[in-house]
Amino acid sequence: MARRPEPTDSRPLWRVALTEVAGAAILLDEQLRIVDATDEAAKLVGSELPAGVRAAQLLCGTGPERPVAEALAEGRPVSAHVRRPSRSGGDHVVQVRTIPLSHGKETIGWLLLLDEEEWESEGPDAPVSLHGILTRDPAMKRLLRDVKKVARSDASVLVRGETGAGKELVARAIHLESRRTKGPFRAINCAAVPAPLLESELFGHVRGAFTGAVRDAEGHVRLAHGGTLFLDEIAELPLELQAKLLRVLQERVVLPVGAREAIPVDVRFVAATHRSLRREVDAGRFRADLMYRLRVVPVFLPPLRDRKVDIALLARYFVDERNKTSERSISRIAPGACDVLERYDFPGNVRELQNAVEYAFVMGEGPILTETDLPPEIRGEEPGAHASVNEPTPPEEELPPEARRILRALDRAGGNKERAARMLGISRVTLWRKLKGFGLLEQES
Repeated sequence: MARRPEPTDSRPLWRVALTEVAGAAILLDEQLRIVDATDEAAKLVGSELPAGVRAAQLLCGTGPERPVAEALAEGRPVSAHVRRPSRSGGDHVVQVRTIPLSHGKETIGWLLLLDEEEWESEGPDAPVSLHGILTRDPAMKRLLRDVKKVARSDASVLVRGETGAGKELVARAIHLESRRTKGPFRAINCAAVPAPLLESELFGHVRGAFTGAVRDAEGHVRLAHGGTLFLDEIAELPLELQAKLLRVLQERVVLPVGAREAIPVDVRFVAATHRSLRREVDAGRFRADLMYRLRVVPVFLPPLRDRKVDIALLARYFVDERNKTSERSISRIAPGACDVLERYDFPGNVRELQNAVEYAFVMGEGPILTETDLPPEIRGEEPGAHASVNEPTPPEEELPPEARRILRALDRAGGNKERAARMLGISRVTLWRKLKGFGLLEQES
């Protein structure tokens, strides 16, 4: 995990700020020569970026396709892709966006923002994707290879993993990689259905089997005929239903509630749990014979905290997906925000990360997702921990960093909230909301 940059004599404060907000960036003069560049930009380009060198030559080389060079020569902004050597071996594709810097009507320079185009990169660190599962973590890549192997047979699979880690995605990937891909994929959470209804939900019922059974119902097992049935939280299945599920697995027939004749079924079973079935067996809460039927091939899904290299990758994916439906469009995640995300343990795993991105879209503003857009617990601040508007404001050294930054901006702006908001890169309404949240309304008035 990269450390946050610190200003030094050789690293001016403005470059630290540019790194925090823009990440990989190159500043050009009106002659398209490099004035300065962040260390992140040099890493993506794969070479040093000395001042005075023409950027187009470094980025595009002498290849036949020179999209960035041509656009800069014509004085027009562009978003283009260039292939650059990767320091970890192989090549990677870098997205370059050019932003003109103007004084009045005159262009006096350019800002180039760089991002690695994840899916076209090559080499051992390149990310891979399988049916919605994204990763660059070596252990997860091995898991995806195992998924493809498992999918070749009809053996039952047990997926172990924490809540929110993506167990259903793994089950769906097994289905989509199998010969059953054209058949149905059904999923049921055994912990979410009340025990009295679970038998009917799983195995179906005939008309008149119980009060309210006004028609026949097939149940999830029969509805998954020819496909795959995913049994989430299988450890929560009541003991009396475990015997009936065992019969389905052994004899490949299902007996609906109230029926006299068993019905043949052709179903592949994938179960999942966040608890150890062996311990459940030892505790007498789970049948050993059913465990062995379900656990023919065990698959272990690591938690997100054990694959930190996937956090930024998944965050960018969730941002791209949310951009399709949100009024706010986020073009990039600030390095400072990525740093905060990667330091957090994510007890809720991938689902919590997705929720954090959703929170950022709702609470933040502008084209860049910054650290202050993230939920308080991810930033290391407990929700509601700030002083209320009726309590005295604590000394500045006891305030969170963001609150201190706001106070300093107000001080520099002479108390003018409009000017302070512009300094902070936020709207006046957002500034007011943050002041209220930090209990600083009295101090700023």
